[in-house]
Amino acid sequence: MQPISVVIVCKNEEHSIEKVLRSVQALTDDIIVYDNGSTDQTIDRVEGFPVRLHRGNWEGFGKTKNKATLLARHDWILSLDADESVDDQLKQSLSELSLEDGQVVFDISFRNFLGDQCLKFGEWGGDHHIRLFNRKAVNWDDAPVHEQLIIPPRMVIKKLKGFILHQTRRDMKDYFRKMGDYAMLNAEKYFKQGKKASWFKIHLSPGFTFIHYYILRLGFLDGHAGYVCAKMTAYYTFLKYARLRELNRQAPGETKQVDKQF
Repeated sequence: MQPISVVIVCKNEEHSIEKVLRSVQALTDDIIVYDNGSTDQTIDRVEGFPVRLHRGNWEGFGKTKNKATLLARHDWILSLDADESVDDQLKQSLSELSLEDGQVVFDISFRNFLGDQCLKFGEWGGDHHIRLFNRKAVNWDDAPVHEQLIIPPRMVIKKLKGFILHQTRRDMKDYFRKMGDYAMLNAEKYFKQGKKASWFKIHLSPGFTFIHYYILRLGFLDGHAGYVCAKMTAYYTFLKYARLRELNRQAPGETKQVDKQF
């Protein structure tokens, strides 16, 4: 087995956690599942696999992933979400990989699915991310949402053959809920960064977002699924900036209330 630790952060993923765990079992002797308070059957299903289960508080995506990474036995980290799995070609690539150079990170292509349909165009087409890295040189930033790996300039990026299979959403109910959650988190992130939501961003950005993904990036070629994805991303864009404006308008009142308490 390779000296790779697979690190998975999850909460309430009973529908998908077994698939990702089955896909990486033969790859490594160290799989960490970091659970953030699941209330469904996630824990019961995880305990049926030879993994190390840890429970911890949610501190935002970046900080939580860094805490989970610290628990790994190996320095090489394959970071996966609970709705992702590794295909056979990628498993083969990982099993044959030389991991002697810690100044290299590995970029992996994604196949994203809405339900049973693989999305080939639009926002999800051609998707790829760096997911294999050495924690001595690389780690996550502290962003509460849309976290990114901090890649030093000296690092070499190499491409791996194979795919991470990403089940974006189980159904429309799940899709709608998660897009709303991400919009709220990103609005709070922008608010803490001092960003503002202009009239243009609230009223026009959602339309431009739809045109970008559905027309310019050929999302219409994915049929109904492509339309749904473009509309949902436009909705997310509107909700994010509308919430940001609300936070900015509430801020002075909240400050006065805090001052009175002192």
